[in-house]
Amino acid sequence: MAGVIRWIEPAWPAVPGVRAAFSLRQGGVSAGPYAALNLATHVGDDPVAVAENRRRLVQGLGLPAEPCWLDQVHGTRVVAAEQAATTADGSWADRPGVVCAVMVADCLPVLLADRAGGLVAAVHAGWRGLQAGVLDEAVGQLRSRRPAADLQAWLGPCIGPDAFEVGPEVRQAFADRRAGHARAFRPGRGDRWLADLQSLARGELAALGVGQITACARCTVAEAGAFFSYRREPRCGRMAAVIWLSGEA
Repeated sequence: MAGVIRWIEPAWPAVPGVRAAFSLRQGGVSAGPYAALNLATHVGDDPVAVAENRRRLVQGLGLPAEPCWLDQVHGTRVVAAEQAATTADGSWADRPGVVCAVMVADCLPVLLADRAGGLVAAVHAGWRGLQAGVLDEAVGQLRSRRPAADLQAWLGPCIGPDAFEVGPEVRQAFADRRAGHARAFRPGRGDRWLADLQSLARGELAALGVGQITACARCTVAEAGAFFSYRREPRCGRMAAVIWLSGEA
């Protein structure tokens, strides 16, 4: 699978000066369950291979700098991207040349940008972070600089609603958070429920007043050739969602 890296670009209204991408698993040098473009250092992969994969990401996407990688913990902390090598589940930037990034392998990546092209953010939104309010924190950080109505969001590939089986306690936790969230679950086997992460995120963002929301509905579990999936293979690599201000008009 080594070769040219591949990625998805958000299908959202173009904003001058904003660049964004979501990496696929092809084109790296990692082997075994991490084949091929694993970008995570914490999953047991060869550090030399990860360093080369990250170099290929920077070169392939034409990034202005190494992404500001985070130590993600399924929490709600969102930081300025210059605070690299810190524990958080999201970062934001308001100047060119700073690359926000989150890594995922089933969790939902959420990218945010203001429609004037001066502010961007990347958020790691698994179900725990969503339920705890990570999007509240991210939008709150941006809303202190821009009205929420001026923001747009892109929801990247994640575990799909046909694959994400959860217990009744998860559904109840979301229902307790917002009444409308119960509609994002449908019955599964026995007392289990099938959860729609993107629907939950849409509900959160709409409640926060975000002006426009678009999504890529591809399922990370279903497409083994394109995506890593922790649900499918617990020993696996990670993709990355990145966003930055290019400084170009």
